[in-house]
Amino acid sequence: MKKINAGKLRAIGYDSRERMLRVEFDDGSAIDYSGVSADIWNRFSTTGAAWSFYRDNIEEEFTGRRGRAQVQSKRSELEDLFKAPGEE
Repeated sequence: MKKINAGKLRAIGYDSRERMLRVEFDDGSAIDYSGVSADIWNRFSTTGAAWSFYRDNIEEEFTGRRGRAQVQSKRSELEDLFKAPGEE
């Protein structure tokens, strides 16, 4: 996931094998869009106007499935960082 701060967008990510785009919003919601081309992802992830690009080229063109953004707590990040090798 690529963290961004554009309009209501907070993170975007793309799975090229599945052609799946994930968009996460500042309210903790997320939408997964299927059938998104690598070209759209490249343009979206490099634009200087991500919110406008999203509204014009993704939200209007693809059907999304709503979900929740997976937020990992800072405590969990620290615990993962200091785990002993092989510990899960």
